[in-house]
Formats: sequence, structure tokens, C-alpha cells
Amino acid sequence: MGPGPISAYPSVLRAMSAPLVGQYDPFMTATMAETQDLYRRVWATENDATLLIDGTSRAGIEAALVSLIRPGDRVLVPVFGRFGHLLAEIAERALAEVHTIEVPWGQVFPVSAIREAVARVRPHVLALVQGDTSTTMNQPLEEIGEICRAHGVLFYTDATASLGGNDFEMDAWGVDAATAGLQKCLGGPSGSAPITLSERAVEVIRSRARVEAGIREESDPDAADFVRSNYFDLGMILDYWGPRRLNHHTEATSMLYAARECARVLLNEGRAAVIARHRLHGEAMLAGVGGLGLGVFGDLAHKMHNVVAVEIPDGVPGEAVRSTLLADFGIEIGTSFGPLHGRVWRIGTMGYNARTDAVLQTLAALESVLRRFGASVPAGGGVAAAEDVYAATDAPGGD
Repeated sequence: MGPGPISAYPSVLRAMSAPLVGQYDPFMTATMAETQDLYRRVWATENDATLLIDGTSRAGIEAALVSLIRPGDRVLVPVFGRFGHLLAEIAERALAEVHTIEVPWGQVFPVSAIREAVARVRPHVLALVQGDTSTTMNQPLEEIGEICRAHGVLFYTDATASLGGNDFEMDAWGVDAATAGLQKCLGGPSGSAPITLSERAVEVIRSRARVEAGIREESDPDAADFVRSNYFDLGMILDYWGPRRLNHHTEATSMLYAARECARVLLNEGRAAVIARHRLHGEAMLAGVGGLGLGVFGDLAHKMHNVVAVEIPDGVPGEAVRSTLLADFGIEIGTSFGPLHGRVWRIGTMGYNARTDAVLQTLAALESVLRRFGASVPAGGGVAAAEDVYAATDAPGGD
């Protein structure tokens, strides 16, 4: 019940046990094509360039940024949590000229601040996290794509923590590149990174000089223009997933099966229904920690549906509470880092764990452990507050 990774859907774990096949087996190529189509629906896009990067969600981020950025390109990164700093670091490693703007942790950027920064910096790429689990904040994106188009800027967003549990409209919002991971709202294991690219982004990627064979001499005047990573070169990966099926790497078969099943679970339930389920159980958990008399960090108007940052009460040993929850109840909640280290626990309600029994059991266990460490909390207050949320909604509380 932390900020991710979380418990995978049982059907995803079953899918991973299917027999392995090679990347040129007709079943493999058909499965890759099916998975691409499923993720177009997950992302709400018509992008032909929708596929998977074999690796964790960070692999998807790095593939997008190193493939879109040339050395010396200006990149603007609005930072409102730990993962904005990560985007800036990766862009710097791609030899970009990185510009950052920041707001305090627990807040998001007003559109006006991003508009002003884009007009001032004139970046090649705007790289912006949607949901940052370090702060639990969900940055509004609806107006950002229009700002970027008006200034000829490519708009990339990291939706690792938000996709599947919060609204995301790739095409309607004018996003050019987006990446995610399976291990949060999509309800799978870490190790596969869904990615989708607009035609504008693909055009930039295709324009990059690549080493098709052999080694480029350092004296070559175009040497600075090719992608410095082989594994994360999206130009090559697009050819691997596209009709040419040019060999690039050995496909991670079991992760492909997992990613496909994550998408199938979401689409069978319905995108809107899954987002509503995350909203419901997130609201129940939020009410429940409030019912225990615990404070919550951040601007709640912009909190993600799927994780809440709970302020650790004075005098309560935060790490000892986490360890006891895990040892005695089999429940893991998250710690935090940066300016929030030692100040909050992060409790997730996402994917398979966005369900009533998981919420109520976590709140009951947390109450028990808090009492054990001397905290004065209302008896049954967490469970009762969460049950009030469930009782007030017509949405099903269980699965």
C-alpha cells in the first residue's frame, strides 16, 4: 500500500507465466501489435508510435529525452517534486541546456507560470511530470499543450505515477511524448515502460543522425547529432516495433505479456470506471487518515487520486511504524525523501489495491500500530470515516 510498486493484478501474474517465444515468432509480433493498439486506447491517442520500452519507467523517460534532445537544445523543466529533478538530470546527461523553475513541494504550477517560462526560455522541449509521488501532487496539463504549440515547443510528460488512475488525454491535451510504468495505477510489475509519440515527436526522432553500422569517427562533423544511447535510441526502437521489424534487442517476452494484460484489465473495466475507482478509494483513504486525526501534506485540490502523504504525528517513530505494519500485518506503506524525509508516510491506493478491503484493512492496522507506539487516535475512527465515503457514493466499493 505504498506509492509503488504495488501488488499486481492476479491475471497479470498469470499472464507472465505463459511460455516464452522469440521476437520474430508470428505470435510475438501479433502480440506486440495488439499491445500497441491497447495502449493507444489507454493513452487516449491515435498515435501510431505507441509501444513499450523494455525497462523500468525510468527507461521510458530516458528513451524519450535522449532521443528528442540534441546537445545544446534548451529544455525547460518545471520542478515540483523529486521527479522533476530527475527529468532535469537526464536532460543534462543528454547535453541539453537545462532551465528549471520551481514551486515548493506540495504545490503545482499555475498555467501562467509555465506560459511565462516557455515564452522566456524558448525551449526545444518542455519536460513536465504529471503526477509526482514524492509530493502526491497532480500537475494540471490541459492547457500546456496549447502553450507549447504556440511557441513551437515539444511537450513531454512523465505519467508514471498517474496513468490509469487519473485523467490523461494524450491527443486532446496536445502532448507530444509521454511515458509511464506498469507498477502503479496500471497494476503490474516494474520492468516495462509504455510510451507514445506524436507525429511531431517522431519527425524529430527520425531526423536524428544514427549509427546504422560501424563506428562514426570523432572527426565527423555530424557526430554530435546522433543519439548517444543505442539501447534507448527511439529511432531504432520504432523500426523494431514497426512494420520493418528491424532487430534491435531481444524482446522481454514476459513483460510484454504483463503490459498487455495490464491494458486489457483497464480497458475491460473501462478507462472512466478505473479512474473513478481510484478516485473513490483515494477519497476513502484520505478520509480515513483524517478520521484517525492525522494531518495530510500538500494542496489537496491537486492531489493525485492514488496516493496520500500522511503527516507523521509528533513523537511517533515513523520507520518503526512502517516496520511493524509490514512485520505484523503484511502491509507496506511508503517513506519519503528530500524535504519530506521523516515527515510523512505515503499510502497508495492504486491498481489492484484500489479496493475497499485493502483500504479498510490498512486503516485498521495503522490504528493498531499507532496505539502501540503511544499515539492517541479515535477508536475505529479511520475505518468509520472511510466507510462513510463508501456509503455516500453509488459506485461499487469492492473491486
